[in-house]
Amino acid sequence: MVARAARQRRGAAEEPPPGSALSPGATAMERVVLSMQDPDQGVHMRSQRLLVTVVPHAVTGNDTMEWLIHKYCISEEEALRLGTLLLRHGYLYPLQDPGSLVLRPDETFYRFQTPYFWMSTLWPAAELDYAIYLAKKNIRKHGALGDLEKEHHGQLHRKMNHMWDLVVMQAREQLRAAKQRRKGDRLVIACQEQTYWLVNRPPPGVPNVLEQGPKRGSCTARQVLMTKNADFYKREIECCRRALGRTRVKSSVSLEAYLKFSNQHRPHDPIMSGCLPSNPWITDDDTYWAINAPRVAEPTQLRVQRWAFSFQELLEDPVGRAHFMDFLRIEFSAENLSFWEACEQLRHGGQAQVPGLVDAVYQQFLAPGAAHWVNIDSQTMERTLEGLQRPHRYVLDAAQLHIYMLMKKDSYPRFLKSDMYKTLLVEAVIPPETKRRVFPFMWKPRRSSPSPALLPASASGECVAAPGGPGGGPGEA
Repeated sequence: MVARAARQRRGAAEEPPPGSALSPGATAMERVVLSMQDPDQGVHMRSQRLLVTVVPHAVTGNDTMEWLIHKYCISEEEALRLGTLLLRHGYLYPLQDPGSLVLRPDETFYRFQTPYFWMSTLWPAAELDYAIYLAKKNIRKHGALGDLEKEHHGQLHRKMNHMWDLVVMQAREQLRAAKQRRKGDRLVIACQEQTYWLVNRPPPGVPNVLEQGPKRGSCTARQVLMTKNADFYKREIECCRRALGRTRVKSSVSLEAYLKFSNQHRPHDPIMSGCLPSNPWITDDDTYWAINAPRVAEPTQLRVQRWAFSFQELLEDPVGRAHFMDFLRIEFSAENLSFWEACEQLRHGGQAQVPGLVDAVYQQFLAPGAAHWVNIDSQTMERTLEGLQRPHRYVLDAAQLHIYMLMKKDSYPRFLKSDMYKTLLVEAVIPPETKRRVFPFMWKPRRSSPSPALLPASASGECVAAPGGPGGGPGEA
């Protein structure tokens, strides 16, 4: 986006060199525009003063129409229509009334659009760029937008509410950069942008030239030819319906949630907060691994606190799942967790065991009169029964998800409020911190170990060489 803005500023400040080489993808209109800018045989250009601002390379409507008449040997009516088409397609723009894209056969001054905004370019008219343009214009005019622009500004604000801060920041940055240019360049850029968006976002009642005018020089558009039949519009409607129903949040809300998540998990991160009683990665003490093993008699306090983060965190911990099973037995709903565990075993089990596991889970939890029958709704049961005709490892996913949400919304909150969980939290183990040296890399043993080539001496206190010493012969007594 920044690079695009820089190219836009360069295109406004610098006119394209007259007589430049024609690209292979140039349209017939662009050939006409390039011929009009020819320094020798093109339209006569002059500098025009608007109040105290001087705008270079301006042409009048009368000169433009006369050039078209003499160049292509057409009538005045045809020349006027061709000039109007050039304005409606954005190749010319008026300086005094940018909102009127009509060629007037008088001394009204026009200017050629920079090639950056030509229709043959590959830059799409994105919603983000349009939102930045409207926000910039709203800031510059202190809210004095037209009725249509106000409506578009409000629609884009609601649609892009999650990133509107970025839109306003980009608009203010472009306005700050514009203040460093000359007043004439600022006027030219404003007219160029307004003409570009009048072409790409025409007002109601104005024919959209992009639907029937010259095609863009996009390679993708030439290769892909899509037939707009009934199925195409059905897909478009369904895509728009899903987009309207998508949940969007503001960036500030997302950042607050991310900050809350980081603060919540920081005490449980061994890199950020350290390990208790000691760090097993830099010491020989493996107590940290022992007290945080998958199955221990007494879990640590940090481990019990982590169960309250989410229901998935509780189920992923074998110790937490075991205590949750004890709580469900008290509430006479242990079959829900047993069914969830059986579905997990089916999903991650061997392929040869899938048919047998599916039948066993159905007979134990879903069949009429089952020993541990679980309560699921009728639609989920019908979908599950249809899948049982051709059993596979994911046939019980719908029923498993139903039971999972039931435990998450009903049993899990009661478990966190129960006396069992509060007792576990109070009685949990808090590992004591081991006293560490300030500079462990400078630690040296106080006594050096004796050399293996020497043996302890007798009562005389002298050391004797061991047999087979450096001399190679037998040691002497």
